[in-house]
Amino acid sequence: MLTFALSKGRLADKILDMLRKLNLCDLTIEDDDRRLVVESGNYRFYLAKPSDVPTFVDSGVADLGVVGKDTVLEENRDITQVLDLGFGKCRMCVCGKVSDGDKYKYISNLRVATKYPHIAKEYFDSIDQNTTIIKLNGSVELGPVSGLSDVIVDIVESGRTLKENGLEVKEVIHDLSARLVANNASLKTKYDEISEIIKGFEKLVKE
Repeated sequence: MLTFALSKGRLADKILDMLRKLNLCDLTIEDDDRRLVVESGNYRFYLAKPSDVPTFVDSGVADLGVVGKDTVLEENRDITQVLDLGFGKCRMCVCGKVSDGDKYKYISNLRVATKYPHIAKEYFDSIDQNTTIIKLNGSVELGPVSGLSDVIVDIVESGRTLKENGLEVKEVIHDLSARLVANNASLKTKYDEISEIIKGFEKLVKE
C-alpha cells in the first residue's frame, strides 16, 4: 500500500482528481467528512495540517506528500522534492513600506516580521545582513504598518493586501508552487509504485 500525506481542502481535492484521471483510485472527500485517514484501493491518505506533511513523509509514516514549497523550505526536513506540480503558484518575498524605498538594505539590525522564520533567517544570512526575526502567526503586514518591524517576509499572490496597506515587494526570495515530496527510503523500496505516480502526474502537469 502506498501512503500519502495531504492537507485537506483544495490541494487534496486536486491530487485526488489527478489520481482519478490516472485511474489509480476513485475517491472523493466531502467538505463535511471528518475522517483523518481514508483509503481507496492500494492507497491510504493521511489528512494533516500543511506544516505537518513534511514530518509525516520524513518519518516514513507517509511515502509521499503534497505541500507548498514554502512549507518544504520552512520545515527543512530530509525529504526529496520529486515533482513541481505547477499549481498554487505564488512568491515568497521581502516586503516593506513604499515610502521607505530600499533603506532596509542599510539597517544594521533589521527587524523582520514573518510566519516563516527559517526561510527569513536563511535568506538574510545568505546576504550577510543581521536581523532580529519576529515570529507572527496572523497578518504580518501589521509589522511595518505598526512599527513592530522594518520589513516582512511573506507569501505574495496578487499583492492587493500589500498595496492597500502602503506596502510593496522589495525582493523575491523564492518562486513557490505545490510539490510532490517523497520519503527517501520509500523511493528505493517502493520505486515502481512511486515512479508510476510521478510519470502520471508529469503527464497531467504538461497537459
